[in-house]
Amino acid sequence: MSCAIRTYALSKKFRRTAVLDGLYMDVPDGSIYGLVGPNGAGKTTTIKVLMNIYAPTAGRSEVLGADSRRLAPRELAQIGYVSENQEMPGWMTVGYFLDYLSHFYPTWDRALAAELVRQFQLPLDRKLRHLSHGMRMKAALASSLSYRPKLMVLDEPFTGLDALVRDELIEGFLPRAENTTIFISSHDLTEIESFASHIGYLDRGRLQFSEELETLSGRFREISLTFVEAPPMPREWPASWLKPETVGPVIRFVETRFDQERTTADVRRTFPDYRDMAASAMPLRSIFVTLAKASRTDT
Repeated sequence: MSCAIRTYALSKKFRRTAVLDGLYMDVPDGSIYGLVGPNGAGKTTTIKVLMNIYAPTAGRSEVLGADSRRLAPRELAQIGYVSENQEMPGWMTVGYFLDYLSHFYPTWDRALAAELVRQFQLPLDRKLRHLSHGMRMKAALASSLSYRPKLMVLDEPFTGLDALVRDELIEGFLPRAENTTIFISSHDLTEIESFASHIGYLDRGRLQFSEELETLSGRFREISLTFVEAPPMPREWPASWLKPETVGPVIRFVETRFDQERTTADVRRTFPDYRDMAASAMPLRSIFVTLAKASRTDT
């Protein structure tokens, strides 16, 4: 499998605090890969190591086939990077900023830049420091898309934006993602779910899983069991069952490895007296919350 990003036992410490701990991650070429996880999980640190803003403490990472510690102008000219805390020269106008950048990228597409300016309704004569947060994010995204990068790295691009601006940003980069790998970290799980092809869940510096969104959605189910009367809770549960709770004669839990035959057999073995079983699909946000709560319980 050809990958735009690969990490090998990647670790990062700040003094004695380990933020990344032996991270292995593959981001397939052409994918839209969403990196999710609780606050402090290491998402932004991962991106900064990949972009050679931070040096790794141990391990290594590759971006577009090159060691991230040795990214050369050839690789950097093919990477677009947009962060929620994007720093841009506030004294420049939007028009001057885009024209200034165009001289650094051989693949800069002036027609595409003009199209993005129109789509995002960017005021070319206004200084960057006078733009709203949403408009600054649009300017940053336009400046990154205009040279048609092979890889777009987006670090929490939706933070602090209203729903309309988020939609406008997504409509800006998705139509141009056909030949681009997009790597995005975000807490906006509803938005991520609407377009991501792959999901990685990072917790305490370790990647807990990395898979296609369709596969992930298929293996998580909320199970509801109905009884004549409330049964006693068993001492042992299958390892794949999370978040058990009892509400009257109903027991609910999350099955993380759902398979109709196997799950049904596990339920019959654990609760031979159940009357009815219902399995409901879960949105990404519910999966995320379940995993985060399970992680806290295990701590």
